[in-house]
Amino acid sequence: MEQGGQAMKEINGFQDFVDDLRIAGFTIGGENGEGVFTLSDYFSDKIHWHTEDDDTDPWEWRIRVLDEYRDIAYGKLFFKKSGYITKEWYPYFLAARRGRADLYEEYEEGNVTLMAKRIYDVLSEEKELPVHLLKQYGGFSREDKSGFDNALTELQMKFYVSLCGRTRKKSRKGEEYGWSSTVFCLTEDLFGEEVFDAAAGISGEEAFRKIEKQIYKLNPQAPERKVKKYILG
Repeated sequence: MEQGGQAMKEINGFQDFVDDLRIAGFTIGGENGEGVFTLSDYFSDKIHWHTEDDDTDPWEWRIRVLDEYRDIAYGKLFFKKSGYITKEWYPYFLAARRGRADLYEEYEEGNVTLMAKRIYDVLSEEKELPVHLLKQYGGFSREDKSGFDNALTELQMKFYVSLCGRTRKKSRKGEEYGWSSTVFCLTEDLFGEEVFDAAAGISGEEAFRKIEKQIYKLNPQAPERKVKKYILG
């Protein structure tokens, strides 16, 4: 498949994935593209999930992308599922989903939940936090788990909060232990103001049509209803 003069290629490893992502501009992270588009359709038989091989396991790529590149976003971005967007395409999704909306105005209008606002308040103060500290600083209990997870997804889908890396917990002695914890930040702190400046010059309608055109280049058979949801969240 040709995109902008470049050919999409079979994905045999991490670098192939990154190369194709730059051509496509965005993709759902998993194998179910909801009939719209996913780079998983280009995976060769060398790609296997949950092997912990950082070159051929797509589960490892989500953090490797954030560790090694500063122009690719990853998070719950499509259908409340994981996905990737390159910096080139990020302003269009930002314009289509969020526009010039302010979270506190959205909260007052009933478009953002209280739990989402609490998470946003903490990140506004701390700038960047692993999820376990985000829960701690925000005063979230175990009983809040479902609501917390839903609110974090809500904030990612609305482009207010972004996943920006991972870290491990530290003991009182400063020693790392346990599983890695994902780190979140405000979207403004992921790519910087230039992305927001670019988005400010794009109308919601223009952004929608630009993304829609690219989707149909990637998959001419994509269903219209799903394409709309893919773009607008």
